[in-house]
Amino acid sequence: MDKKPQIPCATCGKPTNFFSPPTGPFCCQRCQLVDLGRWLNEEYRISEPLTPDHLEEYADLSGDSLDHAEDDGSH
Repeated sequence: MDKKPQIPCATCGKPTNFFSPPTGPFCCQRCQLVDLGRWLNEEYRISEPLTPDHLEEYADLSGDSLDHAEDDGSH
C-alpha cells in the first residue's frame, strides 16, 4: 500500500496528507481560507522580484525531477 506524504498543515500544524483533495496541503477548508486571507492582506509577500539567477540551479531539471528538486538535499 502506498503511504501518502504527511506534512504539517501550513496554517495550524496538524498532520495532513499533502495531496488530500480538495484542501491539501491544508488540513481543512478553514485553514485553506485563513492562508488565502493572509495572502490577500499582504501578510505574506515575495521579498524581491525573481531573476534568471534565482532559477539557474534548476535549468537542467526536467519532468518529475522538477517536482523533487529539493528532495536530494543539494539545494
